Amino acid sequence: MMAQKTEIVVGGVVLAAAIGFVVYMGQATGFAARSTGYELTASFRSIEGITVGTDVRLAGVKIGSVTDIRLNPETFRADAAITVLDEVALPDDTAIVISSEGLLGGNYVEILPGGSPFNLEPGDEIEDTQGAVSLISLLLKFVSGSGSE
Repeated sequence: MMAQKTEIVVGGVVLAAAIGFVVYMGQATGFAARSTGYELTASFRSIEGITVGTDVRLAGVKIGSVTDIRLNPETFRADAAITVLDEVALPDDTAIVISSEGLLGGNYVEILPGGSPFNLEPGDEIEDTQGAVSLISLLLKFVSGSGSE
């Protein structure tokens, strides 16, 4: 009888640890409890290094994430949808840039707010975009000497 109680206690501890792990992974990946926000769109020439779930940052602070990426077959540009926290009101002349965390770091989407007194509304498109800069192509230009001559 004592062995059964021990097995039940150990099983309960293992089950609690498994549930805790699942909850932690859900929070770490952003799967659980999405924060409320409004959606904006932007069209990029190159969105290299960005995937669904990539951070959207303003002044280094995460204010949202990328929710969708599609290729526009008419313009051959990458159309991205982002969600921004409700409490962050962005001016309608805001710029959006694909930035790198460092030489070996990943990419993220950076918001550069403008100075307009009018704000973007949910569903609006950010017109001023700058795509990803490929470090490989920059290095190749430097090595081959095909710079500005």
